[in-house]
Amino acid sequence: MGNNEQTILRRTVESEMKKSFIDYAMSVITSRALPDVRDGLKPVHRRILYAMNEMGLTHNKPFKKSARVVGEVLGKYHPHGDQAVYDALVRMAQWFSLRYPLIEGQGNFGSIDGDSPAAMRYTETRLSKTASTLLEDIEKDTIDWMDNFDGTLKEPVVLPARLPNLLVNGSSGIAVGMATNMPPHNLNEIVDGIIRVIDDPDVTTAELMSIIKGPDFPTGGIICGKSGILEAYSKGRGHIKVRGKTHFEEEDRTKIVVTEIPYMVNKSKLLEDIAELVKNKKIEGISDLRDESDRKGLRIVIELKRDAIKEVVLNQLFEHTNLQTTYGILNLALVNGEPKILSLKEIIQNYIDFRIEIVTRRTRFNLRKAKERLHILDGLLIALNHIDEILQIIRRSKEYEEAKTALIEKFSLSEIQAKAILDMRLHKLTGMESESVRREHKEITEEIQRLEEILKDKKNILKIIKEELLDLKEKFGDKRKTEIEEEAPSIEIEDLIAEEEVVILMTNTGYIKRLPVNVYKVQRRGGKGLIGMETKEEDFVVKSFVTSTHNYIMFFTNYGKVYWLKGYQVPEGSRHSKGRPIVNLLPKLSQGEKIETAIPVDDFEKKYFLVFATKNGLVKKTALSAYKNIRSNGIIAIRLNKGDELISVKLSNGDQTVMIASRNGKACMFHEKEIREMGRNAHGVIGIRLENDDKVVSMDILDGKNDILCITENGYGKRSPVESYRKTHRGSKGVKTIVTNERNGKVVFAEEVKDEDEILVTTKNGMMVRVKVREIRRQGRNTMGVRIIRLNPEDKVISVAKIIENSEK
Repeated sequence: MGNNEQTILRRTVESEMKKSFIDYAMSVITSRALPDVRDGLKPVHRRILYAMNEMGLTHNKPFKKSARVVGEVLGKYHPHGDQAVYDALVRMAQWFSLRYPLIEGQGNFGSIDGDSPAAMRYTETRLSKTASTLLEDIEKDTIDWMDNFDGTLKEPVVLPARLPNLLVNGSSGIAVGMATNMPPHNLNEIVDGIIRVIDDPDVTTAELMSIIKGPDFPTGGIICGKSGILEAYSKGRGHIKVRGKTHFEEEDRTKIVVTEIPYMVNKSKLLEDIAELVKNKKIEGISDLRDESDRKGLRIVIELKRDAIKEVVLNQLFEHTNLQTTYGILNLALVNGEPKILSLKEIIQNYIDFRIEIVTRRTRFNLRKAKERLHILDGLLIALNHIDEILQIIRRSKEYEEAKTALIEKFSLSEIQAKAILDMRLHKLTGMESESVRREHKEITEEIQRLEEILKDKKNILKIIKEELLDLKEKFGDKRKTEIEEEAPSIEIEDLIAEEEVVILMTNTGYIKRLPVNVYKVQRRGGKGLIGMETKEEDFVVKSFVTSTHNYIMFFTNYGKVYWLKGYQVPEGSRHSKGRPIVNLLPKLSQGEKIETAIPVDDFEKKYFLVFATKNGLVKKTALSAYKNIRSNGIIAIRLNKGDELISVKLSNGDQTVMIASRNGKACMFHEKEIREMGRNAHGVIGIRLENDDKVVSMDILDGKNDILCITENGYGKRSPVESYRKTHRGSKGVKTIVTNERNGKVVFAEEVKDEDEILVTTKNGMMVRVKVREIRRQGRNTMGVRIIRLNPEDKVISVAKIIENSEK
């Protein structure tokens, strides 16, 4: 092979295929199939609109052949198939595909019946008025640019997009391993919704839905129920039921007349499906089927037999045909080049942030141009005030450069000003023209002041954004086409969820799931336990607790923040399933932040307190009502010192006993009144004084009538009467809880229990055992304990949850 042998790279087929496929997948995701959250466009649509704008094909110019546009896009920006470009262009011109079409077409651009458009050599096109708002100010340094495919031209990374295109026109696309399906909306509602978010950044999704009712499809139809809309707007994904719009006409025979059909449904295919169902006698009672659609609108007439029950036939049509469809919403878009599932508010916020950037850059550009023009006008005014001297200098000068140099020296002008004076025409010397220069100088000065004032305060920029949105609403806003009806009967999502006790499980890598309590059989002390969650070697269960599906769960993190979820919002899994990443449920978790404890709450107005304990021994007491303002992105629950972490949070009535237990087997017990009530942002006070190598592992609120149960990491434990623990004061070193030697290991749990309670013990390797407290021997305080769970080698107990009877919830 000679010298060529040095250029051969030897690789396995597996590694080369993996690398190539990943490269291909990323290219499809970022450069082909998914829209950008800022302008709502995929690269091909963006290139078509930009190329047409460069060709001067605006809404007020004559149409040009589609083939010419396709050639321009292919040759300059998009080196792919011509049919792919033409198909994208056609879709942007179809009234039944886009709520607000971006292209005006002349000729056959397809139909709602699924007819193909005419060839590109026959059709003509130009930009619509709506599209002009996407390209507005593109020449004012508002966006970034990148090289085209061969590096000979520049193309926009994104369009300025005054129109919130992603929301009003939606988008759909299939990438590799992911897809997007975003519905269109009504411009009037979107504008009002964006303005509401600008005015009130903390507005909730439910409040937004009072403005943005739901998707608004170009083909109309009826959306049945709001639960799917709420889910999609809150989580970024959901399903909605869309029906065609129908009514009955009573003449010789009853007719079902369809005047609107669901979005993306082919009318001809719908008619074929109905005819086939009638032929196969799956739908009975239909005698005739006609398509009476014309230029006035869609009209499908379904004539019924005399003995047919119209409501029954209509329900059969909804059940068996695309007269009723389920539209799956998946709000997946590129945010800073990365695919992300977005809630409605996140899409709106991304649009607002983008427009802030656009208006800021445009204002800076206009300010720079105004200052440049003012600089020239300053020079022209000097010329007008010293016109005779300037004319003499020009007459004496032999050439252009000599005159320019003389002017600069004589009047301290810049080179630009001197050039402007020399280029000034003689008619500028007339009185009227001189006055116009002075007037322009005054106007430019005022404009500079106005632009500088805008840049001083973000509120001024937001005001401009609102004004531009209201202008869009006035120009292009229209009535909603899609109706939204309440499902009958109208019920809340929570009403569909049975109230039951569930076990919540979380792993160290951030997975979470819920299981019914009855999944775990009651076992005798010393049992080997059931597998509670499939875990990998590096993934193990770190937290388990019991709650109700209808309770709010307050999730407290090691960083001292709190988040809220309903019990049923935690995804249900099987006993062997891994669960779902908790970041999908609590998307605002910071890097390194993890859930440490959780409390179920049914009423925030009750006179209760939250008592906090940190790793370094601090405690804090705050009224529960301070946490009633539920926010999706969480709030600060306790302010932590550097190096400290939140360990436990408990509910209290304000007149109870607090017990703090440490890893080295110490417990400090004192009355809760020794902790004064503090605000939500307070740090707390010393609860237990720890030795250098010790830390707090648990904290409990006692009623003083039961036992303290201690569990160690090696699976041993015991319960001792509460009265055997000497009551001290807040800030003491505490008393011994259990012997912490080589057999027992360190303490992982120390809380009050009753005879009728049960505990759920979880190990590092995912083993779980449910034990009745009465089966655990009662012993003295400073004793060794008995085996609670038999562990495999190298396994450790890392979590213990207390199961409380229904009557005591």
